[in-house]
Amino acid sequence: MAGVLRAERVWVETFPGLRVDQFGRLLKAVRERGGEGCGWGRPWRLPLAERVLLVAVYYRTNLTMRQLAPLFGISPATVCRVIQRLGPMLALEPARACADATDRLWIVDGTLVPVRDRKVGASSRNYRFSANVQVIVDAETRLVVATARPVPGNTADAKAWRDSGLAAHCEGVTVLGDGADINTGLIVPRRKRPGRSLLKGEEEDNAQHRKVRARVEHTFSRMKNYKILRDCRQRGDGLHHAVQAVARMHNLTLAA
Repeated sequence: MAGVLRAERVWVETFPGLRVDQFGRLLKAVRERGGEGCGWGRPWRLPLAERVLLVAVYYRTNLTMRQLAPLFGISPATVCRVIQRLGPMLALEPARACADATDRLWIVDGTLVPVRDRKVGASSRNYRFSANVQVIVDAETRLVVATARPVPGNTADAKAWRDSGLAAHCEGVTVLGDGADINTGLIVPRRKRPGRSLLKGEEEDNAQHRKVRARVEHTFSRMKNYKILRDCRQRGDGLHHAVQAVARMHNLTLAA
């Protein structure tokens, strides 16, 4: 059975939303991480480029295995194996604070991702069974710096941040949080004290804080163009791998 989708310009730009050169960089990273395989056993039916395209299409469209199978001319079981094998290899490499870290401004926030796995998610404030994913974004470039492992969606952002281990990536960098991140070491908005309203300067500081933090919401909006983050059917580490891969592809789309 011949498939329809191939690693060609028209399909790469239509489905994953990447330019050919951006897809080439993604393919190179997967190859360097051992995506070609171990060199023994039954060979894959699809070449590596088409397997990477399959994973990218899956994350972008959130089609089922049965829907993807005829598009690539393989069985649903093979689709599942390709996603499980290559999904982790598309992962984002967390950035480290560089020499000019004091001049950088990062933003951290959590987003809720609806999930099916009851061991990963919990009933959340979006009235769905969701997981909370903490993400750090560079305020200037809008690139994703790092993402944390998902936690149940009813976890407070402050606790999710403390347990995420992302603070290790932020040494020497100014990081903005929101009003829920009190006592976490993040820069948060000024809060009203009982019986006293904020001063004019404090209101202006909060307005500027909100203006900058809006950039992380814009990043979440762009990342959720990949529909896997609107309803993740993956179990176990599947959501973690999906978020990491989507973050990498998001960064590639912003690259020059």
